Amino acid sequence: MKLNLKNIDKTYWIIFGLLIIVAIIALFSASSTLVYSHHSALGPIGQQMFFIVLGVIAAYGIQFIPTYWVRFGGYILLGISTLLVYSTIIPGNPFVVTINGAARWVRIAGITFQPSELAKLSLIIVIADQLARIHSEEDKRKYFYRTLIIAGVVMLPIMASNLSTAVLIGLIVFFLWILARIPWKYTMSVVGIAVVVLALGYAIVEFGFVRPKRDMHGPFKRATTWVSRIDRHFADDDNTSKYKLTDENIQEVYASVAIARGGASPLGVLPGNSKERDYLPLAFADYIFAIIVEESGVLGATLVIFLYLAILFRASNISSRYSDMPAMLMTMGLALMITCQALISMLVAVGLGPVTGQPLPLISRGGTSVLITSIYFGIMMGVSREQLELRERVDEIKGESQDDAPIVTLE
Repeated sequence: MKLNLKNIDKTYWIIFGLLIIVAIIALFSASSTLVYSHHSALGPIGQQMFFIVLGVIAAYGIQFIPTYWVRFGGYILLGISTLLVYSTIIPGNPFVVTINGAARWVRIAGITFQPSELAKLSLIIVIADQLARIHSEEDKRKYFYRTLIIAGVVMLPIMASNLSTAVLIGLIVFFLWILARIPWKYTMSVVGIAVVVLALGYAIVEFGFVRPKRDMHGPFKRATTWVSRIDRHFADDDNTSKYKLTDENIQEVYASVAIARGGASPLGVLPGNSKERDYLPLAFADYIFAIIVEESGVLGATLVIFLYLAILFRASNISSRYSDMPAMLMTMGLALMITCQALISMLVAVGLGPVTGQPLPLISRGGTSVLITSIYFGIMMGVSREQLELRERVDEIKGESQDDAPIVTLE
């Protein structure tokens, strides 16, 4: 098969490349604790560079895969990832790896990954494909309930160990419903029920476990951690205890210091001069944006925000030019997932939201996250390429039709 490079989406590749450059710079700056523990800079940094290279190769190859194969593969991947996600809540599962009290990882054949990342990707593809089948008002009701059930089945086990990811998935599904013109009475009823359930769950955990200082057991044992983070974030500013360094608030405190140091100059303290990277736990992961702000200041932070927003703007631009509903919903869903996750991660890093554990897509250290985000880019590039080729064929047909038309002259 001959690959047509003429119609590859250069804009997406520029955004992708710039994010990779930011990721490499941030990786060298924020991995000091890893380098110290490994006694070598090549170990942890080299491993992440390997995943970045794999991600670039994956994105390049996937952009040439027809979107109908992507949609078909989405169903297969959703089935596999759902089984893996449910396996994480099975007590004593030897394949499940628990890190920082969260059983989110699965290790198979020596490879450790988060099945929830695969579930996020495949769920967007499947939900988009289902909603694209709507052709009547009756279909809207039918496919609303169908996608609601699919999303609920996938989100339930994810919620047990990672509430923020489940909420993020729900948010993207809601946006896809809006794009598919699902009636407001359906979408808002789900939002209302979700708000009531979350509020009720918060009250039960807050007054039944957190305040009495009781341990919680079962699949939702991490609920006390979520509620404690929310309480800590919205604590009264006059409460001086929030400024005391503890095991619970150490990330927020050092991240705030990093933000303050970077905000002192438009260019920050410049790359390589971070001090807080040596004190901020897992600076290379969830709070890497704080290190970026410290070292590159407001200008660097603005650039990173612009790059993530550019992903969504590009997807919107592509979707507005073509009438292919499955492709439009799929590319918008993927772009929304990357952008929303990035914004949540950045808001947490600068102290505008409670700790969620959401990585900064493509920049935070993590092999699964880098590879899946690269696949997102590959699929979006593939949609753009396919739509451009379709447009060229349509223009050619129109041109041939005009050439075949009889020439009439007036004498």
